[in-house]
Amino acid sequence: MTGYRPAPKSFRLHIGIFGRRNAGKSALLNMLTRQEVSIVSDVAGTTTDPVEKPMEMLPLGPVLFIDTAGVDDEGALGEMRVQKTRQVFDRTDLALLVCDAGRWEAFEEQLLQEFRQRRVPVIVVFNKMDLALPNEALCRRFEQEKIPFVFTSALRREGLEAVREALIRAAPEDFINSPPLIRDLIEPGDLVVLVIPIDKEAPKGRLIQPQVMTLREILDHGAMALVVRDTELAQVFQQVPRKPSLVVTDSQAFQHVANVTPQDVSMTSFSILMARQKGDLNEFVRGALAIESLRTGDHVLVAEACSHHPITDDIGREKIPRWLQQHVGGPLRFTTVQGHDFPEDLSNYRLVIHCGACMWNRREVLSRIERCRRAQVPISNYGVTIAYTLGILDRALEPFAEARELFRRLIPQEVS
Repeated sequence: MTGYRPAPKSFRLHIGIFGRRNAGKSALLNMLTRQEVSIVSDVAGTTTDPVEKPMEMLPLGPVLFIDTAGVDDEGALGEMRVQKTRQVFDRTDLALLVCDAGRWEAFEEQLLQEFRQRRVPVIVVFNKMDLALPNEALCRRFEQEKIPFVFTSALRREGLEAVREALIRAAPEDFINSPPLIRDLIEPGDLVVLVIPIDKEAPKGRLIQPQVMTLREILDHGAMALVVRDTELAQVFQQVPRKPSLVVTDSQAFQHVANVTPQDVSMTSFSILMARQKGDLNEFVRGALAIESLRTGDHVLVAEACSHHPITDDIGREKIPRWLQQHVGGPLRFTTVQGHDFPEDLSNYRLVIHCGACMWNRREVLSRIERCRRAQVPISNYGVTIAYTLGILDRALEPFAEARELFRRLIPQEVS
């Protein structure tokens, strides 16, 4: 055994497969993966829930294919399937729009325009080319508008290389050059202290994803990492002769770490690192400032990317609500959602607080930020919110010059 662990979903290029029922989406997935991943049938609507298949696709690396139900599904059950499919829109980095035997009508055009509005690269797959092909005028239009298209017969396993080549060419640049987590904040040879409390929320025998990601990027950058519990942090500054360049802590230990870390040593949290890599740190800072306008009885939405069983003193369900209500000075109403569930109507909420989304791709977080922006509902994340309610956000933003300047410019004088 090599000890190899597959890349988590958050590292994978999310490729969504969309189209009408019975257009050949599931057959296309089976062709791409060379496996019988999805059930293929002549009966329209065979695929009900999204089917995910991770794989390695060179030279792209780790990808996640998502086969969806037909967006043209009908009836009450069909509407539920369509809703599940539309959730996939928010996390799709690259879309395959599958057409049935050259069929291109208002339905396909609407899907194409939605992807273009979202700025999601899209490849049109004219499937069942053995039965029919699109008209030449449509192909000329796509060439002029630089919309890539390919021809396949997925059941016959024809056109695989054309789809693979199109995927490689269309892969978004921000996937190839993903935003940094910590490497731009440190220099080779720097010493970085990672504070990792071992408490009830720490998984037995392992570290959580943001801690692993940060540690790996430090090592890749040629810097050095010193990993300690919060209870041993004080000993670092007493016994280690070299001053760390940066201290990164779990947000739950923020206050203690802020008290122990000397003022001339920069400090932040894993969650704030994730806020920048997975989302928009500046937007989360603006969202945190909206805490000052919260009033007793206001409704706050807490969004958790991962489904888990809450434990005593859970960070999202107990600690953050407690700190927020202490800051506001009265009770607030909290609603918690998990996974890809997210309310269509955000008008009842005065604030959305999102987890670090370490297991998600960046596009889904950015999609939620955009939805909040359109609804004019501020959004922040766990680490930024915690630091703000504890009165240490200015210090926690020290490594991020732009976000810190924004915070200092916008923060009310009575708070500063």
